[in-house]
Amino acid sequence: MRVLVTGGGGFIGSHLVERLLQEDHEVRVIDSFVTGQRENLTHLRDAELIEGDIQSFERVHNASRGCEVILHQAALPSVPRSIADPLMTNVVNVTGTLNVLLAARDNGVRRVVHASSSSVYGANLALPKVESLQPQPISPYSVSKLAAEGYCRAFSNVYGLESVVLRYFNIFGPRQNPRSQYSAVVPRFIVAALEGRQPTIFGDGEQSRDFTYVENVVDANVLAMSTPGVAGELFNVACGGRITLNEMVCALGEIVGAEIRPRYAETRTGDVEHSLADIGHARALLGYEPRVSFEEGLRRTVAHAAERLTSGAVSA
Repeated sequence: MRVLVTGGGGFIGSHLVERLLQEDHEVRVIDSFVTGQRENLTHLRDAELIEGDIQSFERVHNASRGCEVILHQAALPSVPRSIADPLMTNVVNVTGTLNVLLAARDNGVRRVVHASSSSVYGANLALPKVESLQPQPISPYSVSKLAAEGYCRAFSNVYGLESVVLRYFNIFGPRQNPRSQYSAVVPRFIVAALEGRQPTIFGDGEQSRDFTYVENVVDANVLAMSTPGVAGELFNVACGGRITLNEMVCALGEIVGAEIRPRYAETRTGDVEHSLADIGHARALLGYEPRVSFEEGLRRTVAHAAERLTSGAVSA
């Protein structure tokens, strides 16, 4: 099968490219490398690379020609980034997704698997998060992700394009950039711990997340692109467990063999207090099962980061 991975040079995208090549798919990547990194693809030379931005309809149209499936990972992530620049977040995440869907429709692509976010649940306090809950986004980022979901549903309904939406919950793992001011919490904390620095927790640390190792997300995407009868469906992708940031720091300290004493700061605007997924729908329809636990995923990620730091790489 020929598969296009948008954002294939990114953290999640490069792991997807690697798995698809292992399973003997023909893989094409489009990435602007604004947030993705070329080095994520250096060992994946069998993938065809098109350098370009999903903001360009022409680029996406050309990249998707002849493909059966698109795994749409390209996005401008981060709630704080979206608060700082909501216009660019909208252009990339909403207009970019519309470009992908239009190109898929015009080129006869069978299915688009779209990477969405648990942030769309926002201010809805119900736990666990079930796909049928009313979204209540509270940041420009989560609004952009919800809007993109709407376009996926519309293209399924109006044009018959198969779309499957995956709502990711706090994904972490190797190749996640820890150095950006918009980096996710797990890679930032890992590198701080390995370098003997204090990580900063925004809030009291009792906010909880359904941390999900990247390999589980790859499994979900592979299932979503090939499972029949799931067009138009929406799935949570997570582990179905809840861990506070304070608990995560303790687990990280045990792995690195040092006591970590975080610095606490004011809660950030747009942050959700608690997140926990119900993954029953994905289990029932996709056969999805998280194979890597949070603890095992954290050990693997720490080992990768330590290796990168030891080798003198700029980022872990």
